Amino acid sequence: MIAPTDKKAAKQEALIKLRDITKTYDLGGAAQVYALRSVSLDVFPGEYVSIMGPSGSGKSTLMNMIGCLDTPTSGSYFLEGSDISKATDDELAVIRNQKIGFVFQTFNLLSRATAMSNVELPLIYAGVPAELRQERAVEVLRQVGLGDRLGHRPSMLSGGERQRVAIARALVTHPSVILADEPTGNLASVQGMEIMRIFAEIHAAGNTIITVTHDIAISNYTERRVKLLDGAIVSDEPVMKEAS
Repeated sequence: MIAPTDKKAAKQEALIKLRDITKTYDLGGAAQVYALRSVSLDVFPGEYVSIMGPSGSGKSTLMNMIGCLDTPTSGSYFLEGSDISKATDDELAVIRNQKIGFVFQTFNLLSRATAMSNVELPLIYAGVPAELRQERAVEVLRQVGLGDRLGHRPSMLSGGERQRVAIARALVTHPSVILADEPTGNLASVQGMEIMRIFAEIHAAGNTIITVTHDIAISNYTERRVKLLDGAIVSDEPVMKEAS
């Protein structure tokens, strides 16, 4: 488990720095569609940020940019001070494996593999020795409450448990940032609340989390809410917490 960090000290330097990121898609001829329009955004270590917006607002494209799954048409992206927008495909693959933990709405688990094997997968790609892989996988599965499900395949798990496996897989490389794309979208409300409780614990341990969601209730779990419309940021504000 990653130890808690001093957020005030950590916030002196941005972990993620986007500057004038634009993404266009050619439709043939002179026609273009703008998915992102000059987006600039800083995310600091230890922050918990939600990205919101209606369908077609650009939030998924922005998530893909941050996750190095796509590259901008123009603009720059710095991750931990390195200019990611100039990285090669091979360099991007290493960054995705080592620095970014992904949690998807559809879990994206290997159906024939056990929870342990699914969680070990990023470490296999990173060339981590088997004994250390297994040790780390057990650690993060216990962290998300699945220490008794190590040998279970996805078909033997509930939806909430599958998403916990996905969260464990995202944590196992000790990434710089965790990206969660509609992490409760395929879950019942009770399961969704449990997943958000786990994210809260992960965040409290010092991890940086960015989640894309259309659900205002889910964004209320975060500290900061960024809203997109027509490919541009229209608001970026702290989330006001209700008094207990």
